[in-house]
Amino acid sequence: MVQILLFIAVLIVGWMGYKRFLKEAERVSKSVRRQEKESETGAQGTLVKDPKTGEYRLERDEDEQ
Repeated sequence: MVQILLFIAVLIVGWMGYKRFLKEAERVSKSVRRQEKESETGAQGTLVKDPKTGEYRLERDEDEQ
């Protein structure tokens, strides 16, 4: 019985790790695609509007979360 519980726990931890890996891979892919597009167009960044102040600023990687 203990072996079954341990096996289930290992499966759950593995599944959670897999989901986290997919999320991180998607984040990195999105960042790379944005950088490629910026280098193709010669842009130095992407402007985003701050909803609180209404001012535009350069988008940072921390903003995508």
